[in-house]
Amino acid sequence: MLVPRRTTIAYLFAAVFLLNPSSLWQQLYPLLNEYKPNCSQPTLRGSAGTQRFDPLNESPRSNYISNIDEIQLPMQAAHDGFVHAIHTLKIDDAYIPGTTGIVSSAGGTYLPTFLISLLLLRRTGSTLPVELFMKDRTEYEPLICETILPPLGAKCLVLSDILGGQDSPQSMEKIEGFQLKSFALLFSSFEKFIWLDADCVPLHDPAMILNSEPFESTGLVTWPDFWANSAAPVYFDISRQSEPPSTSRQATEAGILLISKETHFSTLMLAAYYNYYGPDYYYTLLDQGAPGAGDKDTFLHAASALNKTFYSVSEKVVDLGNVTPWNSETAVNAGYIQADPIEDYNLTSQGKWRIKDPSVSSPPRAFFIHAGDPEFNPGKDLLGSKLTGFDGKPTRLWTHPPEAMKRLGYDAEKAFWEETVSVVCDIQPVFESWKSKSGLCDKVKEHWDAIFENPDVNVPEFAEG
Repeated sequence: MLVPRRTTIAYLFAAVFLLNPSSLWQQLYPLLNEYKPNCSQPTLRGSAGTQRFDPLNESPRSNYISNIDEIQLPMQAAHDGFVHAIHTLKIDDAYIPGTTGIVSSAGGTYLPTFLISLLLLRRTGSTLPVELFMKDRTEYEPLICETILPPLGAKCLVLSDILGGQDSPQSMEKIEGFQLKSFALLFSSFEKFIWLDADCVPLHDPAMILNSEPFESTGLVTWPDFWANSAAPVYFDISRQSEPPSTSRQATEAGILLISKETHFSTLMLAAYYNYYGPDYYYTLLDQGAPGAGDKDTFLHAASALNKTFYSVSEKVVDLGNVTPWNSETAVNAGYIQADPIEDYNLTSQGKWRIKDPSVSSPPRAFFIHAGDPEFNPGKDLLGSKLTGFDGKPTRLWTHPPEAMKRLGYDAEKAFWEETVSVVCDIQPVFESWKSKSGLCDKVKEHWDAIFENPDVNVPEFAEG
């Protein structure tokens, strides 16, 4: 049984029980259905493809929607109606004032990943409480939720329990996959919080970024994807807003979000609308077939449609991996880093945009690692081919590029493996998704010994200077 190696902190979850999120759903659910777009689904002719963000050269926004005339007015009428309805909706218990925390979702094979990420969060010294949302009771694992997570300051919440009070039993059937995040954000009890995907990990105590600019003045901070924002021109007509220049910001990588419900509760409701009708309508409009289509751009577009302030981190996302023998400038992706939003804001507020001219300043430190390819879950694909280098020997996952490795500030991969060994070797049989696995502890220890106990393995340079 896993016993946390650090002193257990008394986390405050009483606030969760002061809310009745089902009452919010009982008001929101009829509106979602009343303002369903009364038209056929958007259809694509071609695809936006893998267009990288270009911060210097503005270009016209491309359209790949073939049935604009059929969808524009009906979708605009539905959008208008929903926006008007949420502005007149009276919600008294959307959050507990003064609370801060972290929100995530995980179930099934993502639950071991989440636990390892949670332990890494606690290594930073963070005492922020965590609300972990699960789709339904099939994802709820009692031993994990009731014994392992509470001493680590995390509580499981089941979305189907919140939505199950609605008269229509079909209310939960439309919400899955990418859609779950927007509803977890909506039903969290915290006033201010960080959303983290189960495989996203802060390198430092994240409490500071909830108490500093740019979050304090905007209430919504997002991080960039590799790709250009590819929303269809007709979306901006539907939502009655001007098209942003193509150079204004990248597409969003929504594995990390900072949100204040005090200032952006209506944003979350409109984002929930976009996601409720995402698979049929809005994902096609907002991404037009670009990589990572799903919920990622629903949050900023919702904020913009409601004329809300936000801050989109400018510093580009950077791949971490191992350098390829055929190109010394290329890493085989095994994760990526996102920048410290405070340091990024300190630069952009002085007119220093490294995305346009990297020479204006040294880069902000890395603040998050999105360790998703592979996830740190040996019961999934962690123990796969990326642990073998191009020379056939065991390797670290993250060694390149050297500038990005320095921005980590310390040996983050070693910390990831320490927590992985701890979880796998202490509680492997506990997870439902690991019960059919065998030998995981031996395999992760074998890799640990080959890399971190071997003095002949090169250690990347982490500290700047």
